[in-house]
Amino acid sequence: MGKGNHIFASRWFILQKITSTCKRRFHESSSCTTLPTFDAKILARGFHEICGGGTSLTEELEDILDPEDKGWESSTNSMTCIYRVPSTMRQVNRKAFDPSIVSIGPYHYGVESLQEMEKLKHTYFRHLFQPNYHDQLDDEVAVLQKKKAVNDAKKAMEELEAVARSCYSEQSKLKSKEFVKMMLIDGCFIIGLLRDSLQSDFEHTPSIIQRWMLPTLRRDLIKLENQLPLFVLRKLFQLTQAGTTCHEKPIAGWELEALALRFFKPLLRGHDDVLTRPPQHYAPKHCQSSSIKHFLDLFHYRISPDCSTRSVVQLPRRGKQTKQILSIQELKEAGVKLKFTTDPTRKPLDITFGRGSWGWGKVLTIPRIHIADHRGTLFRNMVAFEKCDPNCHQDVTSYLFFLDSLINSAKDVGILHYYGVLHHSLGSNREVAKLVNNLCKEVSPDVSKSYLYKVVRDVNEYYGSKYGKIRGFLVHHHFSSWLVGISTLAACLALYLALVQTGCSVASARERLHEHTTFIDFLKEALLYGHISKWGLGNARNLQQKAVVSGSTENMNHLPRIDMQYCVYYLV
Repeated sequence: MGKGNHIFASRWFILQKITSTCKRRFHESSSCTTLPTFDAKILARGFHEICGGGTSLTEELEDILDPEDKGWESSTNSMTCIYRVPSTMRQVNRKAFDPSIVSIGPYHYGVESLQEMEKLKHTYFRHLFQPNYHDQLDDEVAVLQKKKAVNDAKKAMEELEAVARSCYSEQSKLKSKEFVKMMLIDGCFIIGLLRDSLQSDFEHTPSIIQRWMLPTLRRDLIKLENQLPLFVLRKLFQLTQAGTTCHEKPIAGWELEALALRFFKPLLRGHDDVLTRPPQHYAPKHCQSSSIKHFLDLFHYRISPDCSTRSVVQLPRRGKQTKQILSIQELKEAGVKLKFTTDPTRKPLDITFGRGSWGWGKVLTIPRIHIADHRGTLFRNMVAFEKCDPNCHQDVTSYLFFLDSLINSAKDVGILHYYGVLHHSLGSNREVAKLVNNLCKEVSPDVSKSYLYKVVRDVNEYYGSKYGKIRGFLVHHHFSSWLVGISTLAACLALYLALVQTGCSVASARERLHEHTTFIDFLKEALLYGHISKWGLGNARNLQQKAVVSGSTENMNHLPRIDMQYCVYYLV
């Protein structure tokens, strides 16, 4: 008997044992009437699985039609705004999307490595609902007010729970009690941190946290998977406004959005641009309350070139962009000038291309950008949000591909740095080029609705013009550096002097010929003058020698006079 027959016989023996056991249990329980049919299905499926077939195709299709986990369908909800980062983008740099020290929201709730910050959350929660804890410890009225405030906040979160759950692309497995507690603790922590930063003028580290925490907290609170819906934070912000003490700075002029933008300002401009400005400078303009969903969306809205007209019907024109811009080194060779702008009314993504001052040349104007270690985290999360949210314009994606095309090497970074467009705190220009070129990995450009399509089109048309091609060729091959340029000028000067010398020689020969000839004859006479003279003189001397040998003096008297002019006339 073969090996296959042995396996089949053993499987059949196991099936017989299962059948006999089920029959014995059925006879023992007489009250069960539907058991035989149920057991028959189980036996048929068990035998099919034992023989290596697994579940039937019909059952697998039925499971697909009626799934137990409908998380994917929930991601199509119109309220969804907080997404899981796609796995392809996460594989490029996982640390850019996972929180480092603090967890906000349900996605990373309960992660063991983030539990240390729960103590800090509880501290901010106590300070927010019990600001005068040490002064009013035995005051029964204060205790009652504190309990009432906490109870009101809890009820408000319970009312917003269903809507808050629908904002996440994945269904949370947290129970209602845990979800409400998470919203309340995390929301109070964020609001307390913003108000604490306001008391320190956003320039110094708040007294509760340590210095090393503040930059990391900024990066964690701006990540896509680490967000709370903004309407939850607005509600807690309103409920806790009465808890401020007289020793604190007034926050009446500061809205939640203005506090958040001021808190995240160092992520974009750097600490050297942090200035004391009124709250109106950071408050969003012409923005509907329902248009911004969370902090990352708020920051994305603030830097977009059309943020002032987002809720207006007339939006900036967007078009199809099939080509990318050339590198900054190639554009400089073609005559494109670079210019940076520090105009506070200009958005960080607002790039223009046009004529320079007095109408001379072409100028590419780019807002100043600061590249640091945290910039990659900010840009990656914005790009992930643009790729996941169907209602979000992919402006940051277009901007990064524009920047990626401008920078191809460390030399391009050096050019941008020389003209003041780019500043960085990394080790070298090579590191900056590597960081910028890696931002667009596993990301596809938005070729159908790019806000930079006109800038790229105009720049490429100028580079493809006759003037741009000629100038680019000369600069690239003959004026790439000052040494090459001096060598090229010296060669041109030597060629010019050689032409002048040749012209002078031709002119002197023409005077000796005493004839007015055409230009072609003039060139023939000038170029063949030496050869003709040597050949003519040689023939004349040969005639004289023949006459001397023959002794004929009569013939010698009739010989022509030997000179150069005669040779020329004789041969011509």
